[in-house]
Amino acid sequence: MRISYSGLNTYQICPLKYKFQYIDKIRTPKSKEAVFGTLIHSTLNFVHTPGILSPSMEQALDHFSKNWNSDVFENELEERAAFSQGVEIIRRYYNDNDIARVNIVALESPFQIKLGEHTVNGIIDRIDRTEDGYEIVDYKTAKKMPSQDKVNHDVQLTIYLQAFLDRYPEERKNLDKLKVSLYFVKHGAKLTSTRTEEDLKKIEEKFLEVIEKIGESEFQPVINPLCDWCDFQNRCPMWRHKFKEARKIDTEEVNTAISEYIAAKDEAKHIRTKIAQLQEVVAKYMNQEGVERVFSDQGIVARTLRQTYKYDDKKIREILEPLGKWDEVNKVSATALKNILPLIPFEAKNKIEEAKTLDKESIGFSIKKQ
Repeated sequence: MRISYSGLNTYQICPLKYKFQYIDKIRTPKSKEAVFGTLIHSTLNFVHTPGILSPSMEQALDHFSKNWNSDVFENELEERAAFSQGVEIIRRYYNDNDIARVNIVALESPFQIKLGEHTVNGIIDRIDRTEDGYEIVDYKTAKKMPSQDKVNHDVQLTIYLQAFLDRYPEERKNLDKLKVSLYFVKHGAKLTSTRTEEDLKKIEEKFLEVIEKIGESEFQPVINPLCDWCDFQNRCPMWRHKFKEARKIDTEEVNTAISEYIAAKDEAKHIRTKIAQLQEVVAKYMNQEGVERVFSDQGIVARTLRQTYKYDDKKIREILEPLGKWDEVNKVSATALKNILPLIPFEAKNKIEEAKTLDKESIGFSIKKQ
């Protein structure tokens, strides 16, 4: 199989989007976010293109302005905000970096590497020569920055490093001096890490595992934070109803039920807030009068003390294990796991994810306001 990193990343986010984009090859217009990101990449590539003199900030802004595409924006206000943000990114980039002193080895560098029987391809934004080694830099126009831990385990950067080592195999002995970085241009911040031989070995295993899943996949849709920007919403079963007007399938009864359900949930939320406020008033009165029951013509309100207990695991185990009953109470708690996941190593998180199996299913409703 031939696959790009972006393709593999798409599959991990949403298998159905991968199918639409890379198997069915459904063409969609570029989103305004994608157009903006491409132009920022193009401008930074222009900034660092080798020449007798490095381009000035004014020349970089001129490149950005001449290649600006107004057509992708819905209105003038949205376009102005995006253009202003682009100008700010370029100005900040010049203020934060000494352009003339950056030692560029390669820009927009394409690669192909073999992982098992498969070929992975992609493009590295930038490779720099540093004082004692090299640095691989990938530009990001995302609004949100990840944690350092995520950068330390970023699959994309590991693949880029593997591609670099395929091109410069002699640098493998200097692995500790090879940096990989994500440069978040909207924040003017660069997050940097390194990789070990073990990391490089694990990434090949991870790729082969995901490629195997693609071969066996039923391409189920997955709701995720990027859904709002997906070009395939009108084809996705999770979003198809959003386009009901074009499909003309809804009845007045269904539309009324949906609207009334959302309104009822809003009212229930208001009622819960009101109940909590009234409980506070009643509880304050009970404390003041030293009573646990209050009376009115509508009924009686009683206050009861609910107590929960925790047990000493060691002592309980000593009691139950000889009886063969310890395994019956020593169950893994999904809530406890969720609480500790942010605190454990990345590798352990992956093992926990692989260890989970479907126990039972239930159906619930949630509301997201437009």
